[in-house]
Amino acid sequence: MLNFDTTPIGEFLKERLSNFKPEMVTYEYGQVASVHDGMVQVSGLADAMYGELLEFQDDVYGIAMDLSLDGVGAALLGKADSVVPGSMVRRTGRVSDICVGKELLGRVVDPIGRPLDGAPLKTAQFRESECPAPAIIDRAPVDTPLETGILAIDSMIPIGRGQRELIIGDRQTGKTTIALSSIINQRDSGVICVYCAIGQKTSSVANFVQNLEDTGVLDRCIVVASTASDSATMQYLAPYAACSIAEYFMYNGQDVLVVYDDLSKHAVAYRTMSLLLRRPSGREAYPGDVFYLHSRLLERAAKLSKEKGGGSMTALPIVETMSGDISAYIPTNVISITDGQIYLESELFHAGVRPAVNVGLSVSRVGRSAQHPAMKDVSGSLRLDVAQYRDMAVFAQFGADVDVETKRLLDRGERMTELLKQPQTEILKLSGQVALLLAYSEDKLKDVEVKKVVNFKEGLLCYLYEEHMELMTSIDSSHQLPPRTRRQLISAIDKYADSYKEA
Repeated sequence: MLNFDTTPIGEFLKERLSNFKPEMVTYEYGQVASVHDGMVQVSGLADAMYGELLEFQDDVYGIAMDLSLDGVGAALLGKADSVVPGSMVRRTGRVSDICVGKELLGRVVDPIGRPLDGAPLKTAQFRESECPAPAIIDRAPVDTPLETGILAIDSMIPIGRGQRELIIGDRQTGKTTIALSSIINQRDSGVICVYCAIGQKTSSVANFVQNLEDTGVLDRCIVVASTASDSATMQYLAPYAACSIAEYFMYNGQDVLVVYDDLSKHAVAYRTMSLLLRRPSGREAYPGDVFYLHSRLLERAAKLSKEKGGGSMTALPIVETMSGDISAYIPTNVISITDGQIYLESELFHAGVRPAVNVGLSVSRVGRSAQHPAMKDVSGSLRLDVAQYRDMAVFAQFGADVDVETKRLLDRGERMTELLKQPQTEILKLSGQVALLLAYSEDKLKDVEVKKVVNFKEGLLCYLYEEHMELMTSIDSSHQLPPRTRRQLISAIDKYADSYKEA
């Protein structure tokens, strides 16, 4: 059970800073000129750094966000009634950082490293929240799949380790569910997962953590949470802190998956801070550097070269749209930064197609280089089939007469749609996905009623894993589908299809 009543921010940071021993004993002081809505204008502090922690009276801390000739604009990290005009401010000499290390696995922390799950957290390693992205020469091509366990994504919109794949759609269309399934599927893959909750309800974060615990993957995950009750400054820091935690594992040669849920709320928090700091506003009242806000975050995701350890960080940023408008400011910004997007459509979701992936607007710019050979063999024309069926289905809604070939394609497309439906609790292995797509490509579903495709799918997988376990294990281990294995798998599917007809 999460306990969100933690040590006050001031006491926590004071304890951290007490261990910091600067070389100089001279401290630079300033004076609070004005305070409004958590934003402070400070006169003095001419040598302050951007992002530096500033100490106010009564153990209150803030972050320097604006540097000018007149002074410093700072954002307080929490509510502080004791900060008033005339109060003294001191530089700490440290920029915002976050604790990192294996000690964080299975824990829930906030953007400054305070544990939110009750137990104390001890780690001696820290990393700055904002670090430069890996240089181009230090990167390697993305060529290793990161399997999500979701058939529609792994077959048509593959994600590679080191890729940045945006999950975009209206609220309540299954964005977080896809992220959760992707995390659960890394249970046996060796991938460390970092989930960053930005501006969400405390109950939603608690439910997410409970799901991770129930599925047995929490000990491989780290949750960084800044809830809706936190200040805009804490929500602003959250994704950078999560990225720094993930970078620790990446630079130690491990593969990491980090989910930012979601960057729309992150942009709103930054807009709030910028407007209160009296920065000039632009389109939709966002400041002019809102593109840089996300680009410097997402560019830190990469697959490193062998010389740098070969680790990777895969980023799954989530962006919420309004009424399906992907041409809004923040969606277009993040789309231009990422290596593709998974677009979830509310109409498909309400029609029962879940995951509600719109294949026409979804794309992976890494493409088939991030797919296992076995998946390449069986998913070649699937994306085109889905797109053609969706177009024909719209045409057929008007009640127009269709020819025999169109009727056959519509029937085939209906069964394909049912095949791609996947409950939240169902995670498919590579062998299961290959078997289902092979059954579809070999037209083994043509005699199955549309309503019974789900039953056929479940029965086929149970049969294959019970009667042909060695065959399925060989696909999972080798990631290949050689001709002999393909013939054996088709024979097994034929045998089940025949028995299903007789039943």
